[in-house]
Amino acid sequence: MKEALHKIKEKYKGKKMAPAFNAIHTFLYTPNETTHSGGHIRAVDDLKRTMNTVIISMLPCLLFGMFNAGYQHYSALNGFPAEFDLFEHFLTMENFLLGAQTILPLVIVSYGVGLLIEFIFAVIKGHEVEEGYLVTGMLVPLIIPVDTPLWMLAVAVAFGVVIGKEVFGGTGMNILNPALTIRAFLFFAYPTWMSGDKVWVHKGMEMAGQPDAISGETVLGYLAAGKVDEYSYSLSDMFFGFIPGSVGETSTLLILLGGLFLIFTKIASWRIMLSAVLGALAMGLIFNGVIDAGLLPEYSKFYSLMAFDFWQHLIVGGLASESSLWRLIRLQAHRPIKESGFTDSLSDLFRS
Repeated sequence: MKEALHKIKEKYKGKKMAPAFNAIHTFLYTPNETTHSGGHIRAVDDLKRTMNTVIISMLPCLLFGMFNAGYQHYSALNGFPAEFDLFEHFLTMENFLLGAQTILPLVIVSYGVGLLIEFIFAVIKGHEVEEGYLVTGMLVPLIIPVDTPLWMLAVAVAFGVVIGKEVFGGTGMNILNPALTIRAFLFFAYPTWMSGDKVWVHKGMEMAGQPDAISGETVLGYLAAGKVDEYSYSLSDMFFGFIPGSVGETSTLLILLGGLFLIFTKIASWRIMLSAVLGALAMGLIFNGVIDAGLLPEYSKFYSLMAFDFWQHLIVGGLASESSLWRLIRLQAHRPIKESGFTDSLSDLFRS
């Protein structure tokens, strides 16, 4: 089959649809092309395989998100268990099936719309299909609420890919991160679907206003509302991820394991991850210092958020995924394989 594909590639070389065929061809097999000048290192890894390694690191978070979507939904309906048991209450087929039927369509729409736009731009502009969206397509469903309408996601993906990347020239030349551009578009265009206490639990928005309405306020939501004493999530709940939130951002443990996997495979830069974590800790310490110094009155709407222990910010609100793993590990695939200087690092961080 590999040889047959190579022959078809040569037959249609230079044709209008060649970039679309080449994308499928090189996704399945290593290209049969060789360099003609200069010194080169031959290796089996290329940008597609680098991106696929990043996707593998996110799959545990995706699967966990499916179980958590079901767990949060049924717990909101029936009440949280008094004595939590991982296998009895969380890792159940009922939870998984509910999560799969709500989350997999998000993945399909994200990849379908994004890759379609990538193919269209490649055919029109006559260049190869770029691999950057392989990671973005998986990342987007993980950073949005579970019940985000599919049409809304499709519009946001189209905006993010075109405005966030293609208008700048494509992968490696964009100054905006497409995934975060998509998330920002959703937040500002459809704020009621991206925040509040109803969007984080399956059918929360659908049942709003009914006698049996359900909700699932996040930890940061409680803090922002000044309801510090009302949330019942323990530190272990926040670390392992048994809390409401975006699909794949709740489990700090799995995010850390994914980060270690990428460091081990030499895909990710531990320096970038560490700098993001240290920056978050420093900002948390500044917030705590403001409270300790009495510079902010207790009636301020920011008091509870700034009084939150600085280190706990690392395990709530998706900080681990947004700052220290998924948003930054992609820099390694977008830049030359070298240790960048300070100015290069600033440029990479801005693009992330």
